[in-house]
Amino acid sequence: MPNQPTPTNEPAAQPQPFYYLDNFQQALDWLRERYADLLDTGERAFIEQFGQLPRPSRALLVRLIMRKGPHFRAAQLRYPEIGDIDQAAQPLLAHGWLCAAQPLDAEQLGQLLRKDELIALLPPATGLRTLRKPELLERLCALNTGPRPFRQWCPDSSEQLLSVLVGELCERLRLMFFGNLSQGWEEFVLAQLGILRYESVPLTRESRGFSCRADLQLYQHLHNCRSLLEQGQPVADILQLLGEPRCDNPWLHSRHARLLFQLARQLEREAAPEAALQLYQRSGWKGARQRQIRILEKLQQHAQAHSLVEAALQAPEDDAELQLALRAQRRLARRLGYLPQSVTAEPDNRRIDLSLPGPHPLGVEHAVGEHLASAQAPVHYVENTLVTGLFGLLCWEAIFAPVPGAFFHPFHSAPADLHSPDFHSRRHALFAACLARLDSGDYQQHIRRTWQAKQGIQTPFVNWAVLSEELLDQALHCLPAAHLRLWFQRLLLDLRGNRAGMPDLIQFWPAERRYRMIEVKGPGDRLQDNQRRWLAFCARHGMPVEVCYVSWAP
Repeated sequence: MPNQPTPTNEPAAQPQPFYYLDNFQQALDWLRERYADLLDTGERAFIEQFGQLPRPSRALLVRLIMRKGPHFRAAQLRYPEIGDIDQAAQPLLAHGWLCAAQPLDAEQLGQLLRKDELIALLPPATGLRTLRKPELLERLCALNTGPRPFRQWCPDSSEQLLSVLVGELCERLRLMFFGNLSQGWEEFVLAQLGILRYESVPLTRESRGFSCRADLQLYQHLHNCRSLLEQGQPVADILQLLGEPRCDNPWLHSRHARLLFQLARQLEREAAPEAALQLYQRSGWKGARQRQIRILEKLQQHAQAHSLVEAALQAPEDDAELQLALRAQRRLARRLGYLPQSVTAEPDNRRIDLSLPGPHPLGVEHAVGEHLASAQAPVHYVENTLVTGLFGLLCWEAIFAPVPGAFFHPFHSAPADLHSPDFHSRRHALFAACLARLDSGDYQQHIRRTWQAKQGIQTPFVNWAVLSEELLDQALHCLPAAHLRLWFQRLLLDLRGNRAGMPDLIQFWPAERRYRMIEVKGPGDRLQDNQRRWLAFCARHGMPVEVCYVSWAP
C-alpha cells in the first residue's frame, strides 16, 4: 500500500525543489491502490508510464497541469530544478501528452502574445499602437483566419509552443482523489508548510469518493452544466445538455437537485415564471416548495399555492419553511376567504435603544460593544462563532468520525456528508455521547483539552481567530450547560440553516456567572428571518437575549 499523504501538524521548512512532483506521484500511487477498478485504459496507462519518464520530464508535466493553460510558450517556462525545457519536453511529446503543433484560433493566440506581437500580425493601419490589447484581438479575430499552429501564425519566431493534451485526464484523476473539483494539488504543499492543518482521520482502501465510473462521469457532467450557468449560457441550452441523468447515489442526486434549483432561479430572474415553476417541481431541493408558492401567488393561482402551503405546514422541511408558510397561509386565506391559521405570538425580546457617536469605523456592533463593556462585564463580538465553536469542540470526535463515505483523502476540513439529511442519524450514538458530557460536568475540561490539542486544525465549526482562550474561559464559566445543550440540539436539526442568525454580541458577568446576548441593529437595519428564529428560540427557553437599536448622535 502506498504511503498515505499525511498533512503535518507542524510548520515545515521550505519544500524540496521537486516537492510538487513527489506530491503528484503520491496521489497517483493512492489512486492506483484505491481506484484500480474505476480507472479506464488511458488513465491506467498514464499512471504506469508516468513513473518511467525522466524526472525533469515528469516535473515539467506536473508544472504545466498545475498552471492555467493548456498552451505555453516554451521560452517563458523557467524552472531551475528542471533545467532545459526543450529537452524535458521531448519524452512528453513522444508520448503524445504534449503537442508542439496544436492549432490555435485567434482568441487562443491572443492570450499568448504581447501587444506588440499582435500588432505585427495585423495589416498596417494608423493608430494601432493606441489601441488596447482586447481591441487588437478583435481585429485579429475579424480576419477570419482559421486555427493554425503557433509557428504558422508567427513564422519569424523560432519559439516552440507546448500544449498539454492530457489536461482532461489529469482533471479526472484530481476529481477521483479529492472527490470534488474545488480542491487542487496545492493542498499537499499548504499542508506540508503548516499553512493548512487537517484532522487525521483513519482511511482505508474503501475510503473513496466514487464507487463506480458512472458516478464519476455524472459528477463531471453536472459540474460542466453548472459552469455553463455561471458563464451565462441560456438555461434552455443547459437543460438540453443536462438531460435526465439517472442516479442512485444520494450525494449526486442532491447535486442534481441543487442544479435544477439554480436553473429555476435563473429563469425567475429572466421573468419566465411558468418554466421556473416546472423546474422547481422537478428539483426537490431545499426551498423549492417555497419558490413554487411565491410563483403561484404572482400568477394569481391562489388555490394551488394554498395546497402547497398546507403541505408545508403539515410537514415543514425546517423552521425557515414553517415561518414562510405561516405568512403565506395568512396572505392566501384573506384572498380565498379561509380562516387564517392561528399563530403563536413570538416572545418579546428586551429592547435597548442607544444614541452613539458615529458611525464607528469598525461597525455598529463594535460601537455598542465598547459602550456596554466594563472591566466587570466584558463584551465580545461573536455573532455565529461562539456557539458553533463550543459545539465543534465538544463534538469533535463525532464530527470527524471515520464514517464510510465521509472522508476519502487526507485534506478534508469537514465530512463530505456534513449537510446531508442523514448526517446526524448516521452518528446519532456518537453525538449523544458527546452531549451526555454536559450532564456529568466533564464537558468544560473536555472542551478545553480539545481546544488545546486541535488548535488551528481546519474545521467547519471553530473559528480559531475568534475563539481565544479568554473568550473560551469566560463562556465556559458563564454559560449554563442546559443552554449549551439546547443550542447544540438546534444546530443538529439543521447544520446549514441554524448556524446563522445568532446574536452579534455576548456580555459576561463572571463574578455572577451570568451572560446576555445582544443582536445589534444600526440605523435603517431590521431583523432578518433567521435572526428572528434564533431570538424566538432563546426567548422561549428563558435565555437572556436583547435587541439593541442604534442611532448615530449628531
